[in-house]
Amino acid sequence: MSAISQSAIAQFVRTCRTAGRRGLVRASSGNLSLRIPGGRMLVTASRSWLGNLTPADVAVCRIADGAQLAGKKASVETGFHAGILRARPEVNVVLHFQAPCATTLACRRQGAVNFFVIPEIPFYIGPVARIPYLPPGSEELARAVIAAMRRHDLALLANHGQVTVARDLEHAIQNAEFFELACEIILRGGKQVRPLPAKAAQALRAARRAAGC
Repeated sequence: MSAISQSAIAQFVRTCRTAGRRGLVRASSGNLSLRIPGGRMLVTASRSWLGNLTPADVAVCRIADGAQLAGKKASVETGFHAGILRARPEVNVVLHFQAPCATTLACRRQGAVNFFVIPEIPFYIGPVARIPYLPPGSEELARAVIAAMRRHDLALLANHGQVTVARDLEHAIQNAEFFELACEIILRGGKQVRPLPAKAAQALRAARRAAGC
């Protein structure tokens, strides 16, 4: 097995700590993966606290089948991390987070929500998938998340949290931050919140495609 860049591990750990510091995860909630050379990925260890992560809490798994190659026991959600990276070769990072406002909306009994309340959502994220509650770590959840993320860059998991994909670690944090901001606006404003005009949202999505974001 080829050596793993220590700078990649250091950046991975810093990103996990950033997620904790920014309130995107609490305690042992959430997990992160990063594609690395050799058909492998770094994954946070099971029950690790992202806000306090150390290099010892980083597992190495094979993307082809999710098999563990090194480190502590990998997250129970490794299956959907590996599946997304297989299905989306342009994606290098998968972040499962539980930001407070976004998770509140994931737990509410309600119909469809228009998350396009700020320009950053249609431009950086696009349409948001919704996944019904399925047991954490289950094959059923992994299949549902992988299927949703084939055509979406962010999914809301009922009573569970969120998953986003990105080209790099900084981009993943950005997606999570922008989505949490939109959800906070929706919760604070309630029925008074007006989403972006449909034409404006469409123009932003077109600009996103043109920019390759």
